[in-house]
Amino acid sequence: MFKRFLNDESGQGMVEYALIVALIAVIVIAVVKTFGEQIKALFSDSTDKITDETNVAPSN
Repeated sequence: MFKRFLNDESGQGMVEYALIVALIAVIVIAVVKTFGEQIKALFSDSTDKITDETNVAPSN
């Protein structure tokens, strides 16, 4: 019975997927912590430029 338990790999695929998802989550967290302020500044600058362009009075 113990030998059959050692050879049973029925849950192996799900564990591999869970490990891959966990690794991706760790990578995403590291990237956001590293580049978070730069990304925030980029979006803020883009928003400011769009707001400035849309608030320009038409020249007649």
